[in-house]
Amino acid sequence: MCGITGWASFHRDARTQAPVIEAMTATLTPRGPDAGGVWLGERAALGHRRLAVIDLAGGVQPMTDRRDRPTLVLSYSGEVYNHHALRAELRGRGHHFRTRSDTEVVLRAYAEWGEAVADHLEGMFAFAVWDERAQRLLLVRDRLGVKPLFWAAVDGGLAFASEPKALFAHPEIRPRVDADGLREAYSLLFNTGPTVWSGVREVEPGGLLVLDRDGIRERRYWQLEADVHGDDRDTAVERVRALVGSAARSQLEADVPVCSLLSGGIDSTVLTALLADELRLREGPAARIRSYAVDYSDQVEQFTGDVLRTGHDTPYATEAGAFIGTDHSTVVLDPHALLDPEHRKAVVVARDSPIGVGDMDTSLYLLFGEIRKHSTVALSGEAADEVFGGYPWFHSPKALAADTFPWLLVNGDDAAMPLNPELDLNIGEFRQDTYRSALAAVPHRDGETPAERRQREMQHLSLTRWLRQLLHRKDRLSMAQGLEVRVPYCDHRLVEYAFATPWAQLSFDGREKSLLRAAGAGLAPDSVLHRPKNHYPATHHPDYNRGLQDLARDALSSDQVRALADESRLKPALDTPPDLLVWGHRLRLERVVDLALWLDHHRPELAL
Repeated sequence: MCGITGWASFHRDARTQAPVIEAMTATLTPRGPDAGGVWLGERAALGHRRLAVIDLAGGVQPMTDRRDRPTLVLSYSGEVYNHHALRAELRGRGHHFRTRSDTEVVLRAYAEWGEAVADHLEGMFAFAVWDERAQRLLLVRDRLGVKPLFWAAVDGGLAFASEPKALFAHPEIRPRVDADGLREAYSLLFNTGPTVWSGVREVEPGGLLVLDRDGIRERRYWQLEADVHGDDRDTAVERVRALVGSAARSQLEADVPVCSLLSGGIDSTVLTALLADELRLREGPAARIRSYAVDYSDQVEQFTGDVLRTGHDTPYATEAGAFIGTDHSTVVLDPHALLDPEHRKAVVVARDSPIGVGDMDTSLYLLFGEIRKHSTVALSGEAADEVFGGYPWFHSPKALAADTFPWLLVNGDDAAMPLNPELDLNIGEFRQDTYRSALAAVPHRDGETPAERRQREMQHLSLTRWLRQLLHRKDRLSMAQGLEVRVPYCDHRLVEYAFATPWAQLSFDGREKSLLRAAGAGLAPDSVLHRPKNHYPATHHPDYNRGLQDLARDALSSDQVRALADESRLKPALDTPPDLLVWGHRLRLERVVDLALWLDHHRPELAL
């Protein structure tokens, strides 16, 4: 896993701008603490920071097709899990390899198939290829958007990067935010393409971008289709278990220590069990995979349920680890550490965005830091809820009937920090227009009942929007600690199969994630298999709430923050006794604190 950056321009000689590409690359050092490099040509410059995971000696980047007078240059981030099969195929087509890295497989695959390379890759990736012969830059992002890839126009071309902060090291790209950017950030609709930053865009998940002398061209090489597989229930259960198992096995490969994130929910437990079984097959019956959970020192005494959390995770995670036979650890965090200004600033800097989820972001960042002391790669159960219908909105009559994005109903439409009404952003209208566009993009089958049609919309919205912000969160906070997190439930073959499964099968036992629960029989304790959905834990300590209120008051002492935030609607959350502050109102305070940190760090031009 790595950080990539660079640019291509037909108006200036990149060879004269070595300090620029070096500065852009340096901003991504946390993503790639092991090594860094740049390549300069007449029309392009590519930079790379490396987190060495496979072929530690041979995967140095930027990588060229030949040492002298290269015609192809690659800067690549991610993992291609079918690289062994592709290597064999490419050798059969006459290609020779200098390394055993998946990076070189991507480079040779481009040499063979050009921009159609994306169709041959299985995994999570974002990469750039400069083709010296064709004078062409290709940017490619994986199908589900696990790995980020941003770009912005420059004179005569474009610049790209794994994170916006690298773009801002280019002299032609400045951190600027306009009304459209605030709408994107605070509407919580998770569009892909536009960002909070004016002029900075994302390459679409499952998309690619080509720059040549004719200009910029974008297209999607993958998207969800309304297929149907026709399998009966028993066959579907077997197929799901096989697909999850295949994804887990392929993603266990690494030349560095690997672990699993084990929360005590069904998603991570089933995944961890499959990983543990595979590790024992490879290394012997005594092999044990490391597993990690997170908890807070106040949870046993202070836990109270809320709209997202129904119980305390730790006992379930401990039971699951014992059942599977992992080397299990619980990272216990002090709620007071979550208020540390340096920790909070590090999270906001990692995100490049004012929008997060407060203590849940800070705790995830600290958890990843503890894991990184022992492991370089972690596997996560992220995306199982989107794939298998695990969220409450799949099963809520209110959400199914609502004419809006279902997650906006969790805490009401004001789950984001309320913005100053004088900005006149018309977020309500923006949400309605975006929702209509999102529904228009949903593929449907002929003959669907209204109920089936609505569930397909819920699946599509969850997979193409809600999941995107979760993947961004996991990528940015893990890579800020130099930790690679893999997400087997994002295997596109599994996602395609589940999307092609009738809703009646996905919910055949009247509950969430029916197929995964059936496929996981015997892999997890019954208490975990039948446990209700529980979201990532948050601290419930009144001292945290009290400290957060103090931080929010300090944030609102800034004229720039007050110009953006609606103080009148934040005041009730500031005045509530700390032990009575509900999670939704607390989240508003989290975001006003993050806004102040974001403004202070980036000092963006506000064009409102």
